[in-house]
Amino acid sequence: MAQFDLPLEALREYRSDSPEPDGFDAHWARTIAAARAHDVILERRPVETGLSAVDTWDVRFAGFDGHPIAAWWTVPRHRRAHRGVVVEYLGYGRGRGLPHERLLWSAAGYAHLLMDSRGQGGQHGNGGDTVDPVGTPPSATGFVTRGIADPAEHYYRRLVADAVRAVDAARALNGEADAPVVVSGNSQGGALALAAGGLVPDVSAVLAGVPFLCHPRRALMITEASPWSEVVNYLSVHRDAVDVALGTLDFVDGVNFARRGRAPLHASVGLRDTVCPPSTVFAAFNAWGEHAEAAVDREIEVYPFNHHEGGDAVHTRRQLDWLAGVLGGL
Repeated sequence: MAQFDLPLEALREYRSDSPEPDGFDAHWARTIAAARAHDVILERRPVETGLSAVDTWDVRFAGFDGHPIAAWWTVPRHRRAHRGVVVEYLGYGRGRGLPHERLLWSAAGYAHLLMDSRGQGGQHGNGGDTVDPVGTPPSATGFVTRGIADPAEHYYRRLVADAVRAVDAARALNGEADAPVVVSGNSQGGALALAAGGLVPDVSAVLAGVPFLCHPRRALMITEASPWSEVVNYLSVHRDAVDVALGTLDFVDGVNFARRGRAPLHASVGLRDTVCPPSTVFAAFNAWGEHAEAAVDREIEVYPFNHHEGGDAVHTRRQLDWLAGVLGGL
């Protein structure tokens, strides 16, 4: 698809006009406090991977409402002290898969926690291991509309709480209180990285590639690509639920999390991406750190001829270089 959104010059200045919901901070404070009422590490078991350079553990940590969330904890066998921890979140429909699939961060010398996405893992990759025990009223196929009639019941309230608790779990597993913690992900994972970066004020850096769930009100006006098509399908049936659904999505809008960011941010955007339209990504990027007391470093990689894959492996190398520079200055 050709570039379909605003020109790049306009994107760099674009701001969301969506309302921030009343009670946003209180909603998330209650959610995270309730999740943190549970001991974070539920189970930790070493696994044999056939790899000689890393050690891996199969972990269960307490996420939303204490629900057990699966994760892989992988540590370089010859790791430098205080190298840092990368907490990684997954894209839409993907589960944590097998422990040898994602070795980038441990190969770069970081301890790595890969969080499973509750209820997902049946659309891509090699599956997931975390159930979502919460039932919801009628919804469209997928996850975005599950519980969309109430912010307290919305699927992404649970998943964002899991993402915050993954940071707590990584710190507990790492055992070094002052080690840097980085949150990272692409697409849905990028959305969770923005959320964790906004809700956990002392993370050291945020890597958010082509983030989903930013500026939903605009996304629904300019694209019907999946997963936004789920909301379109739902509202085509529940015609009187538009205001309620949009109000719920405001509570998980990446723009609202971005305003609360404190850590340096490295983001990316594909200018032909219909899944995460450029203006929605820039809306979050341009809002990053608005509520901070001082200026917050941020950088975005723009890929004019790419779709939702963004910069792919080229972008990964840029992330590695950027992160080394940021953590090297701590």
